[in-house]
Amino acid sequence: MNPRFRFDRNELAGAFGDIGTDLPLIVGMIVAAGLDAASALVMFGLMQYATAVRYGMPMAVQPLKAMAVIVITQKIAGPVLFGAGLAIGIVMLALTASGALVWLARVVPKSVVRGLQLGLGAQLSLLALGDYVRSDGITGYGIAMIAFAIAIALYGNRRFPPALPIIALGIVYAFMFNLDVRELAGGFAFTLPLSRAPTPADVWTGLVILALPQIPLSLGNSLLATRQTAHDLFPEKQVTIRQLGYTYSLMNLVSPWFGGIPTCHGSGGLMGHYTFGARTGGSLLIYGSLFLAMGLFFAGVFAQVVQVFPLPVLGVLLLFEGWALMWLARDVVPMPRELAITIAVAAIAVLAPYGYVLGLLSGTIANYALRKGQGTIG
Repeated sequence: MNPRFRFDRNELAGAFGDIGTDLPLIVGMIVAAGLDAASALVMFGLMQYATAVRYGMPMAVQPLKAMAVIVITQKIAGPVLFGAGLAIGIVMLALTASGALVWLARVVPKSVVRGLQLGLGAQLSLLALGDYVRSDGITGYGIAMIAFAIAIALYGNRRFPPALPIIALGIVYAFMFNLDVRELAGGFAFTLPLSRAPTPADVWTGLVILALPQIPLSLGNSLLATRQTAHDLFPEKQVTIRQLGYTYSLMNLVSPWFGGIPTCHGSGGLMGHYTFGARTGGSLLIYGSLFLAMGLFFAGVFAQVVQVFPLPVLGVLLLFEGWALMWLARDVVPMPRELAITIAVAAIAVLAPYGYVLGLLSGTIANYALRKGQGTIG
Protein backbone atom coordinates (compact mmCIF):
# COMPACT_ATOMS: atom_id res chain seq x y z
CA MET A 1 0.00 0.00 0.00
CA ASN A 2 1.34 3.44 -0.94
CA PRO A 3 2.25 5.77 1.96
CA ARG A 4 0.17 8.91 2.47
CA PHE A 5 3.28 11.10 2.24
CA ARG A 6 6.57 10.62 0.48
CA PHE A 7 9.29 13.16 -0.24
CA ASP A 8 11.52 12.16 -3.14
CA ARG A 9 12.42 13.39 -6.60
CA ASN A 10 9.14 12.16 -8.08
CA GLU A 11 7.03 13.99 -5.49
CA LEU A 12 9.18 17.08 -6.03
CA ALA A 13 8.71 16.85 -9.79
CA GLY A 14 4.98 16.24 -9.47
CA ALA A 15 4.66 19.29 -7.23
CA PHE A 16 5.12 21.47 -10.32
CA GLY A 17 2.55 19.61 -12.40
CA ASP A 18 -0.23 22.17 -11.94
CA ILE A 19 1.73 25.39 -11.55
CA GLY A 20 1.08 26.32 -15.18
CA THR A 21 -2.64 26.59 -14.42
CA ASP A 22 -2.45 28.12 -10.95
CA LEU A 23 0.26 30.76 -11.01
CA PRO A 24 -0.98 32.98 -13.88
CA LEU A 25 -4.53 33.02 -12.46
CA ILE A 26 -3.36 33.85 -8.94
CA VAL A 27 -1.08 36.64 -10.14
CA GLY A 28 -3.83 37.98 -12.40
CA MET A 29 -6.34 38.13 -9.54
CA ILE A 30 -3.89 39.74 -7.12
CA VAL A 31 -3.24 42.52 -9.63
CA ALA A 32 -6.80 42.98 -10.95
CA ALA A 33 -8.60 42.87 -7.59
CA GLY A 34 -5.90 44.67 -5.58
CA LEU A 35 -5.47 41.74 -3.21
CA ASP A 36 -2.89 41.55 -0.45
CA ALA A 37 -0.28 39.27 -2.03
CA ALA A 38 0.86 37.74 1.27
CA SER A 39 -2.70 36.76 2.22
CA ALA A 40 -3.55 35.26 -1.17
CA LEU A 41 -0.31 33.28 -1.47
CA VAL A 42 -0.18 32.02 2.12
CA MET A 43 -3.81 30.88 2.17
CA PHE A 44 -3.39 29.12 -1.16
CA GLY A 45 -0.40 27.27 0.26
CA LEU A 46 -2.30 26.33 3.42
CA MET A 47 -5.18 24.92 1.36
CA GLN A 48 -2.66 22.61 -0.35
CA TYR A 49 -1.53 21.48 3.10
CA ALA A 50 -5.11 20.85 4.22
CA THR A 51 -6.09 18.70 1.24
CA ALA A 52 -2.78 16.79 1.39
CA VAL A 53 -3.51 15.82 5.00
CA ARG A 54 -7.14 14.98 4.24
CA TYR A 55 -6.56 12.72 1.22
CA GLY A 56 -2.94 11.56 1.40
CA MET A 57 -2.72 11.83 -2.38
CA PRO A 58 -2.07 14.68 -4.87
CA MET A 59 -5.65 16.01 -4.67
CA ALA A 60 -4.67 19.43 -5.97
CA VAL A 61 -6.23 22.73 -4.98
CA GLN A 62 -6.76 25.28 -7.75
CA PRO A 63 -8.18 28.79 -8.13
CA LEU A 64 -11.79 28.84 -9.29
CA LYS A 65 -11.26 29.39 -13.01
CA ALA A 66 -14.53 31.04 -14.03
CA MET A 67 -14.28 33.43 -11.08
CA ALA A 68 -10.66 34.18 -11.90
CA VAL A 69 -11.44 35.05 -15.52
CA ILE A 70 -14.27 37.40 -14.52
CA VAL A 71 -12.17 39.07 -11.81
CA ILE A 72 -9.22 39.57 -14.16
CA THR A 73 -11.24 40.82 -17.14
CA GLN A 74 -13.70 43.01 -15.21
CA LYS A 75 -11.41 44.16 -12.36
CA ILE A 76 -13.76 42.96 -9.62
CA ALA A 77 -12.80 44.32 -6.19
CA GLY A 78 -11.29 42.13 -3.51
CA PRO A 79 -14.22 42.30 -1.01
CA VAL A 80 -16.62 41.00 -3.66
CA LEU A 81 -14.22 38.15 -4.45
CA PHE A 82 -14.06 37.19 -0.76
CA GLY A 83 -17.87 37.38 -0.57
CA ALA A 84 -18.08 35.11 -3.61
CA GLY A 85 -15.84 32.58 -1.89
CA LEU A 86 -18.15 32.45 1.12
CA ALA A 87 -21.20 32.27 -1.14
CA ILE A 88 -19.98 29.30 -3.15
CA GLY A 89 -18.80 27.61 0.04
CA ILE A 90 -22.32 27.88 1.45
CA VAL A 91 -23.91 26.62 -1.78
CA MET A 92 -21.59 23.62 -2.01
CA LEU A 93 -22.11 22.79 1.66
CA ALA A 94 -25.88 22.80 1.10
CA LEU A 95 -25.61 20.62 -2.03
CA THR A 96 -23.34 18.15 -0.27
CA ALA A 97 -25.26 17.90 3.01
CA SER A 98 -28.59 17.54 1.19
CA GLY A 99 -27.36 14.62 -0.91
CA ALA A 100 -27.78 16.54 -4.18
CA LEU A 101 -24.16 15.90 -5.19
CA VAL A 102 -24.52 12.15 -4.61
CA TRP A 103 -27.66 12.14 -6.75
CA LEU A 104 -25.87 14.08 -9.48
CA ALA A 105 -22.94 11.65 -9.49
CA ARG A 106 -25.38 8.76 -9.83
CA VAL A 107 -27.39 10.32 -12.66
CA VAL A 108 -24.61 11.69 -14.88
CA PRO A 109 -23.16 8.85 -17.04
CA LYS A 110 -19.46 8.13 -17.32
CA SER A 111 -19.40 9.11 -21.02
CA VAL A 112 -20.45 12.65 -20.07
CA VAL A 113 -17.76 12.89 -17.38
CA ARG A 114 -15.21 11.67 -19.92
CA GLY A 115 -16.41 14.43 -22.25
CA LEU A 116 -15.85 17.05 -19.56
CA GLN A 117 -12.33 15.68 -18.98
CA LEU A 118 -11.65 15.63 -22.73
CA GLY A 119 -12.91 19.20 -23.11
CA LEU A 120 -10.85 20.52 -20.21
CA GLY A 121 -7.77 18.74 -21.52
CA ALA A 122 -8.30 20.33 -24.93
CA GLN A 123 -8.73 23.79 -23.37
CA LEU A 124 -5.54 23.43 -21.33
CA SER A 125 -3.63 22.28 -24.41
CA LEU A 126 -4.90 25.18 -26.53
CA LEU A 127 -4.04 27.66 -23.77
CA ALA A 128 -0.54 26.19 -23.51
CA LEU A 129 0.11 26.30 -27.25
CA GLY A 130 -1.40 29.75 -27.62
CA ASP A 131 -0.96 32.34 -24.88
CA TYR A 132 1.80 30.62 -22.92
CA VAL A 133 4.33 29.33 -25.45
CA ARG A 134 4.29 32.45 -27.60
CA SER A 135 4.35 34.93 -24.70
CA ASP A 136 8.11 35.67 -24.98
CA GLY A 137 8.43 35.75 -28.75
CA ILE A 138 11.26 33.91 -30.48
CA THR A 139 13.19 33.21 -27.28
CA GLY A 140 10.02 31.84 -25.72
CA TYR A 141 9.49 29.44 -28.64
CA GLY A 142 13.09 28.31 -28.32
CA ILE A 143 12.94 27.56 -24.61
CA ALA A 144 9.56 25.85 -25.05
CA MET A 145 10.98 23.57 -27.75
CA ILE A 146 13.86 22.54 -25.49
CA ALA A 147 11.46 21.91 -22.59
CA PHE A 148 9.18 19.91 -24.89
CA ALA A 149 12.09 17.73 -26.04
CA ILE A 150 13.03 17.06 -22.40
CA ALA A 151 9.45 16.13 -21.57
CA ILE A 152 9.22 13.71 -24.49
CA ALA A 153 12.58 12.12 -23.73
CA LEU A 154 11.86 11.59 -20.02
CA TYR A 155 8.07 11.18 -19.98
CA GLY A 156 7.09 8.49 -17.49
CA ASN A 157 10.64 8.12 -16.20
CA ARG A 158 10.50 7.60 -12.44
CA ARG A 159 14.27 7.81 -12.03
CA PHE A 160 14.65 11.10 -13.90
CA PRO A 161 11.21 12.80 -13.81
CA PRO A 162 11.02 15.42 -16.59
CA ALA A 163 9.54 18.28 -14.56
CA LEU A 164 12.76 18.83 -12.60
CA PRO A 165 15.07 19.60 -15.56
CA ILE A 166 12.26 21.60 -17.18
CA ILE A 167 11.83 23.78 -14.08
CA ALA A 168 15.62 24.14 -13.79
CA LEU A 169 15.73 25.23 -17.44
CA GLY A 170 13.05 27.82 -16.73
CA ILE A 171 14.93 29.20 -13.74
CA VAL A 172 18.11 29.62 -15.79
CA TYR A 173 16.10 31.30 -18.56
CA ALA A 174 14.43 33.62 -16.02
CA PHE A 175 17.72 34.76 -14.51
CA MET A 176 19.12 35.40 -17.99
CA PHE A 177 16.20 37.39 -19.42
CA ASN A 178 13.51 38.34 -16.87
CA LEU A 179 14.70 38.66 -13.27
CA ASP A 180 16.16 41.65 -11.49
CA VAL A 181 18.22 39.87 -8.81
CA ARG A 182 18.90 43.01 -6.77
CA GLU A 183 15.21 43.90 -6.59
CA LEU A 184 14.38 40.30 -5.64
CA ALA A 185 16.93 40.23 -2.82
CA GLY A 186 15.92 43.68 -1.60
CA GLY A 187 12.28 42.66 -1.26
CA PHE A 188 12.89 39.92 1.30
CA ALA A 189 10.69 40.59 4.36
CA PHE A 190 8.42 38.62 6.69
CA THR A 191 4.70 39.29 6.14
CA LEU A 192 1.59 37.66 7.61
CA PRO A 193 -1.91 37.41 6.05
CA LEU A 194 -4.46 40.09 6.91
CA SER A 195 -7.86 39.23 8.38
CA ARG A 196 -10.98 40.11 6.38
CA ALA A 197 -14.69 40.35 7.23
CA PRO A 198 -16.91 40.07 4.12
CA THR A 199 -20.20 41.88 4.56
CA PRO A 200 -23.63 40.43 3.63
CA ALA A 201 -23.61 42.79 0.65
CA ASP A 202 -20.27 41.40 -0.51
CA VAL A 203 -21.60 37.83 -0.20
CA TRP A 204 -24.75 38.63 -2.18
CA THR A 205 -22.90 40.56 -4.90
CA GLY A 206 -20.25 37.83 -5.09
CA LEU A 207 -22.95 35.18 -5.43
CA VAL A 208 -24.61 36.93 -8.36
CA ILE A 209 -21.52 38.15 -10.22
CA LEU A 210 -18.98 35.40 -9.55
CA ALA A 211 -20.39 32.30 -7.83
CA LEU A 212 -23.35 31.56 -10.15
CA PRO A 213 -21.17 31.48 -13.32
CA GLN A 214 -18.69 29.25 -11.46
CA ILE A 215 -21.08 26.59 -10.15
CA PRO A 216 -21.62 24.67 -13.45
CA LEU A 217 -17.86 24.40 -14.04
CA SER A 218 -17.35 23.28 -10.46
CA LEU A 219 -20.03 20.61 -10.67
CA GLY A 220 -18.56 19.24 -13.89
CA ASN A 221 -14.80 19.53 -13.37
CA SER A 222 -14.10 20.14 -9.68
CA LEU A 223 -16.45 17.42 -8.45
CA LEU A 224 -17.68 14.89 -11.02
CA ALA A 225 -14.58 14.79 -13.23
CA THR A 226 -12.23 14.94 -10.24
CA ARG A 227 -13.98 12.02 -8.53
CA GLN A 228 -13.69 10.02 -11.75
CA THR A 229 -10.01 10.93 -12.18
CA ALA A 230 -9.30 9.98 -8.55
CA HIS A 231 -10.99 6.63 -9.18
CA ASP A 232 -8.95 6.12 -12.36
CA LEU A 233 -5.60 6.89 -10.73
CA PHE A 234 -6.13 5.90 -7.07
CA PRO A 235 -9.01 3.38 -6.91
CA GLU A 236 -7.79 2.14 -3.54
CA LYS A 237 -8.47 5.57 -1.98
CA GLN A 238 -12.23 5.27 -2.70
CA VAL A 239 -12.69 9.03 -2.94
CA THR A 240 -16.39 9.94 -2.92
CA ILE A 241 -18.26 12.90 -4.34
CA ARG A 242 -19.45 13.74 -0.82
CA GLN A 243 -15.88 13.97 0.47
CA LEU A 244 -14.92 16.30 -2.36
CA GLY A 245 -18.00 18.44 -1.79
CA TYR A 246 -17.21 18.92 1.88
CA THR A 247 -13.54 19.82 1.37
CA TYR A 248 -14.50 22.16 -1.51
CA SER A 249 -17.03 23.97 0.68
CA LEU A 250 -14.88 24.10 3.81
CA MET A 251 -11.91 25.62 1.96
CA ASN A 252 -14.11 28.47 0.78
CA LEU A 253 -15.79 28.95 4.14
CA VAL A 254 -12.39 29.52 5.79
CA SER A 255 -10.04 31.12 3.24
CA PRO A 256 -11.90 34.42 2.56
CA TRP A 257 -11.67 35.46 6.23
CA PHE A 258 -7.90 35.67 5.80
CA GLY A 259 -7.71 37.25 2.35
CA GLY A 260 -7.49 33.97 0.42
CA ILE A 261 -8.82 33.48 -3.09
CA PRO A 262 -11.69 31.02 -3.71
CA THR A 263 -10.39 27.53 -4.47
CA CYS A 264 -11.57 24.12 -5.65
CA HIS A 265 -10.32 20.69 -6.54
CA GLY A 266 -9.73 19.92 -10.21
CA SER A 267 -9.29 16.88 -12.42
CA GLY A 268 -6.58 18.72 -14.36
CA GLY A 269 -4.64 19.53 -11.20
CA LEU A 270 -4.78 15.96 -9.95
CA MET A 271 -3.70 14.67 -13.36
CA GLY A 272 -0.93 17.28 -13.60
CA HIS A 273 0.66 16.21 -10.32
CA TYR A 274 0.28 12.53 -11.23
CA THR A 275 1.63 12.96 -14.77
CA PHE A 276 4.94 14.36 -13.54
CA GLY A 277 5.48 11.77 -10.84
CA ALA A 278 3.42 12.50 -7.70
CA ARG A 279 1.70 9.59 -5.97
CA THR A 280 1.18 10.89 -2.41
CA GLY A 281 0.23 14.02 -0.52
CA GLY A 282 3.91 14.88 -0.29
CA SER A 283 3.79 16.71 -3.61
CA LEU A 284 1.07 19.02 -2.26
CA LEU A 285 3.07 19.77 0.87
CA ILE A 286 6.04 20.70 -1.32
CA TYR A 287 3.83 22.76 -3.63
CA GLY A 288 2.09 24.48 -0.73
CA SER A 289 5.45 25.32 0.83
CA LEU A 290 6.42 27.16 -2.36
CA PHE A 291 3.42 29.49 -2.02
CA LEU A 292 3.93 29.86 1.73
CA ALA A 293 7.52 30.95 1.13
CA MET A 294 6.48 33.44 -1.55
CA GLY A 295 3.73 34.87 0.65
CA LEU A 296 5.58 34.99 3.95
CA PHE A 297 8.93 36.26 2.67
CA PHE A 298 8.60 37.72 -0.83
CA ALA A 299 5.09 39.21 -1.01
CA GLY A 300 6.52 42.69 -1.56
CA VAL A 301 8.21 41.61 -4.79
CA PHE A 302 5.94 38.78 -5.86
CA ALA A 303 5.85 40.16 -9.41
CA GLN A 304 9.58 39.46 -9.59
CA VAL A 305 9.34 36.08 -7.85
CA VAL A 306 6.82 34.66 -10.30
CA GLN A 307 9.22 35.44 -13.15
CA VAL A 308 11.23 32.45 -11.91
CA PHE A 309 8.63 30.35 -13.75
CA PRO A 310 8.52 31.68 -17.35
CA LEU A 311 5.23 31.21 -19.22
CA PRO A 312 6.75 29.27 -22.16
CA VAL A 313 8.08 26.66 -19.73
CA LEU A 314 4.82 26.56 -17.78
CA GLY A 315 3.08 26.11 -21.12
CA VAL A 316 4.93 22.86 -21.78
CA LEU A 317 3.93 21.49 -18.36
CA LEU A 318 0.36 22.59 -19.00
CA LEU A 319 0.36 20.92 -22.43
CA PHE A 320 1.29 17.54 -20.99
CA GLU A 321 -1.27 17.95 -18.22
CA GLY A 322 -3.94 18.53 -20.88
CA TRP A 323 -2.83 15.58 -22.98
CA ALA A 324 -2.83 13.24 -19.98
CA LEU A 325 -6.34 14.36 -19.05
CA MET A 326 -7.62 13.75 -22.59
CA TRP A 327 -6.00 10.30 -22.59
CA LEU A 328 -8.39 9.18 -19.82
CA ALA A 329 -11.20 9.18 -22.39
CA ARG A 330 -9.62 6.27 -24.28
CA ASP A 331 -11.84 3.72 -22.50
CA VAL A 332 -14.93 4.92 -24.39
CA VAL A 333 -13.33 4.47 -27.82
CA PRO A 334 -14.57 0.86 -28.33
CA MET A 335 -18.17 1.94 -27.57
CA PRO A 336 -19.59 4.03 -30.46
CA ARG A 337 -22.54 5.54 -28.58
CA GLU A 338 -20.48 6.52 -25.54
CA LEU A 339 -17.69 7.83 -27.77
CA ALA A 340 -20.11 10.05 -29.70
CA ILE A 341 -21.51 11.50 -26.47
CA THR A 342 -18.02 12.07 -25.08
CA ILE A 343 -16.88 13.94 -28.20
CA ALA A 344 -20.07 16.00 -28.34
CA VAL A 345 -19.82 16.99 -24.66
CA ALA A 346 -16.15 17.94 -25.11
CA ALA A 347 -16.97 20.09 -28.14
CA ILE A 348 -19.77 21.88 -26.30
CA ALA A 349 -17.55 22.43 -23.24
CA VAL A 350 -14.82 24.01 -25.37
CA LEU A 351 -16.88 26.01 -27.87
CA ALA A 352 -20.14 27.08 -26.22
CA PRO A 353 -20.77 29.81 -23.63
CA TYR A 354 -21.36 28.08 -20.28
CA GLY A 355 -20.13 25.02 -22.13
CA TYR A 356 -19.64 22.79 -19.09
CA VAL A 357 -23.21 23.07 -17.85
CA LEU A 358 -24.60 22.76 -21.38
CA GLY A 359 -22.41 19.73 -22.07
CA LEU A 360 -23.36 18.18 -18.74
CA LEU A 361 -27.09 18.62 -19.36
CA SER A 362 -27.24 17.83 -23.06
CA GLY A 363 -24.92 14.83 -22.79
CA THR A 364 -26.92 13.34 -19.92
CA ILE A 365 -30.22 13.86 -21.73
CA ALA A 366 -28.82 12.38 -24.96
CA ASN A 367 -27.48 9.35 -23.10
CA TYR A 368 -30.86 8.47 -21.57
CA ALA A 369 -32.73 9.25 -24.78
CA LEU A 370 -30.48 6.91 -26.76
CA ARG A 371 -30.84 4.18 -24.15
CA LYS A 372 -34.62 4.51 -24.22
CA GLY A 373 -34.62 4.46 -28.02
CA GLN A 374 -32.55 1.29 -28.12
CA GLY A 375 -34.86 -0.30 -25.58
CA THR A 376 -37.90 0.57 -27.69
CA ILE A 377 -36.31 -0.81 -30.85
CA GLY A 378 -35.31 -3.99 -29.02
